[in-house]
Amino acid sequence: MAAIHSSNTEFALQLFQTVSQANPTGNIFFSPLSISSALSMVYLGARGDTAAQMGKALQFGSNEGVHADFQTLNAEINSPSALYTLKLANRLYGENTLKFLPEFLEATLKYYQANLKAVDFIGASEACRVEINSWVEEQTENKIKDLLKQGSVTPMTRLALVNAIYFKGSWKNRFNAANTKEMLFKVNQNETKPVQMMYQMHKLPYNYIPDHSLQILELPYVNEELSMFILLPEESKDGSDPLLKLEKELTQERLNEWTNRENMDTHSEVIIHLPKFKLVDEYELNEPLAKMGMTDVFCSGRADLSGMNGEGGLFLSTVAHKAFVEAQQVEIHPLLWQVLLSSVDMKDVVQSEIKNICNPGSVNEDLFSGHVSN
Repeated sequence: MAAIHSSNTEFALQLFQTVSQANPTGNIFFSPLSISSALSMVYLGARGDTAAQMGKALQFGSNEGVHADFQTLNAEINSPSALYTLKLANRLYGENTLKFLPEFLEATLKYYQANLKAVDFIGASEACRVEINSWVEEQTENKIKDLLKQGSVTPMTRLALVNAIYFKGSWKNRFNAANTKEMLFKVNQNETKPVQMMYQMHKLPYNYIPDHSLQILELPYVNEELSMFILLPEESKDGSDPLLKLEKELTQERLNEWTNRENMDTHSEVIIHLPKFKLVDEYELNEPLAKMGMTDVFCSGRADLSGMNGEGGLFLSTVAHKAFVEAQQVEIHPLLWQVLLSSVDMKDVVQSEIKNICNPGSVNEDLFSGHVSN
């Protein structure tokens, strides 16, 4: 389990930095665990250079037990708790005329609890898209809608891998609604905007990193099995964006050290002003993942996913990820959905200031990452 945690944390940081470079001033929110879990199902069927590139991008290294580790991790995440709701779910939609290898289907079921539903992508691709979207909408209490856009599912689609991570938890120390009031939130060096700002004062784990002019606060959920870590850099004196500077400097080792409870002050009262926020973000992750070295799997002429069907000819056409998060006085409620579409090989077919990391104490995984700057 230590190996998969290290891999997932390093993958989370690299993906976050890659996505942030493409959107340096906007809000970002996604689930690294959801993405790595979904891609690991593809990795099950990858062979040759495709598998090597995916393993490197996902930071698996020489960990031959990666799928067994995910099996254990999924079981821990899905273990019932009366104090919060945390669930990781996977589902496969496969073209009913394509023969998938029994060993691939058995492995996705064993390690990722992902059942395959046979659908008619060739004859009714739009109906398949609607069906997948309806299932997603139902599972997310109607909060994630239209995940797959028109045209994303085509008669060339052969397999859709759907992954979701759902979390709903209550703060250990709730924000009193009576203390919430309108205040100014600093978007950047020159711009502010009015927001509904929550307030509380409690003894909470706090750290200050002078070398990086960085404040770190841990906001635990009930029973302290899960926490949100907030990283708040100080304003720069040279006019540069302190959040972008921080994100470039983040490493797994630094993050582990800075957020280690033994290195934090747990005895001082901390005054907290945290904006209420609701984000809905969606991403097509083909380009960021390709920048991280995962290129062949997206190329119809080079992808080797023969471990899925024994023949090859499949490639990954779309990695769609949509996230919803809402932070309120009593609870935080994020929803993440991930869809990966595999298509058949056809030569004529073109296919700010705040960084959030939810970290379960018992599972020790980065479930969600992002920054809020406006």
